[in-house]
Amino acid sequence: MAAEIQRETHTQVEAGIEHQVDPKALGFDATMLVGLAMLIVVLAMLWKKVPGAIGKSLDAKIAAIRAQLDEAAALRAEAEQLKSEYEAKSRAAEADAAAMVERARHEADAIRTKAEADAQALVERRTRMAEDKIAAEERSAVQQLRATAADAAARAAARIIVERNDGSTDRALIDQAIAGIGRVQ
Repeated sequence: MAAEIQRETHTQVEAGIEHQVDPKALGFDATMLVGLAMLIVVLAMLWKKVPGAIGKSLDAKIAAIRAQLDEAAALRAEAEQLKSEYEAKSRAAEADAAAMVERARHEADAIRTKAEADAQALVERRTRMAEDKIAAEERSAVQQLRATAADAAARAAARIIVERNDGSTDRALIDQAIAGIGRVQ
């Protein structure tokens, strides 16, 4: 048999074919040894309860993820509540702003109406004051005119008296006035 293997090997070498011999140990080739090693590793993992530990680790991670999801859901609900509160506050602020604008319009209308009434009253008061001042000026002018007329009349009367009366007429008038005084007493 050895001779046959040599002849076969020699023929293959001459033909350019190189033959690989697979290593063997304890009657097992490489494929069987790898399978046996894998079987030993799997049995060791089962004996040390590695799948249970992996399961517990995965369960803990799942629980942590669920807790995070629950927390996220709670945060989302809180955010939704805050959003609705701020929307309500925004609507209330808009309503307040509209009410303030309306109140400001009414106040502006009232102020404008009051200002118009005050302006009208001021115009009337100023008109009355002007009329009173004109009337006072007219009275003053009439009084000055009367005073000027009286003064002119007195001067004219004095001039007429001077022209018509001479010294003898003056004596007669004085004597007559003295006689009138004596009778009164």
